[in-house]
Amino acid sequence: MSPAIFAALVSAALLMTVAALALLGYVAAQSRAQSRLSDRLRGADGLSGEEIPMIAGPLSGLLAVLVKGGRWLERRLDPDNESSRLLAQAGWRSAAQQGIWHAFQAVCPLAALVFAVALWTFAVPPLKPLVVLLYGVMALIVSILAPRWVLRSAAESRRVHIRQEVPLFIHLLVLLFEAGLSTRQALASLVREGRGVLPTLGEEFARVLRSLDAGGDTGEALRGMSNALEVSDLNGVLAVLRQVDRYGGEVREPLLDTLAIIEERNSLDLRERINRMSGRMTVVMVMFFFPALLIFVAGPAFVSILKALGEAAAG
Repeated sequence: MSPAIFAALVSAALLMTVAALALLGYVAAQSRAQSRLSDRLRGADGLSGEEIPMIAGPLSGLLAVLVKGGRWLERRLDPDNESSRLLAQAGWRSAAQQGIWHAFQAVCPLAALVFAVALWTFAVPPLKPLVVLLYGVMALIVSILAPRWVLRSAAESRRVHIRQEVPLFIHLLVLLFEAGLSTRQALASLVREGRGVLPTLGEEFARVLRSLDAGGDTGEALRGMSNALEVSDLNGVLAVLRQVDRYGGEVREPLLDTLAIIEERNSLDLRERINRMSGRMTVVMVMFFFPALLIFVAGPAFVSILKALGEAAAG
């Protein structure tokens, strides 16, 4: 088989994999309404996620198998249940979003298997079995680690967004407390009217308010949010809110002190980033700008010296 045909087959296999993932996302998006109903039923009746069909529509059987396979892999590869924490930090809490991630986790090893079979079948010239096995093991390792890399990247990105919203959140809290609102009223006001300026934190506090409406304790709800997100700047603010909710007292000064600490920490981080950037720019200048400057400044003198030496040698 010619290299052109082999490249075409590999390209077709990659396109089919991408199309399958796109179809998976489309079908899961179409089933969002049913997944929300499943969440309500699970909360009301105490059913597990596996007892409620999460995905309906075409290819439902295949998608259900992929989701179950992803959950099986997660139980084997993540005994400490780190994925649940990362899913919460990434904001992927709905049944549809978790189903998409589990299906993606199951599709990746299948794609690695398809890659190994295609390499064994269509490689020109034929590869040795040991080489194919090595490539297959490498592809399998990458396919197992890739979903976790994606999840950690999404969780870290969302945690960065939350950290950036914390200073504005503190300012708004101070204004609302000075207006005479309680902790629950202030959070409800932020969720209701502050989604435009605090989109990520507003989503998290909306969950806290739903827990409070269901009869939960304010301190426990805030503690659960703090443990789930693991954002150091936000943890200090939530600790102040828990203390005020439990013991009462002045809230403005502790919040402003926390804000001052956060701003000082952000200033130090910014200075550190600037220092690292200055070092990198120095390397760039030495490698690219300094040689050009040296040629521009010393070039004419060097050419004149060479010309004089040439004339002296000729004379």
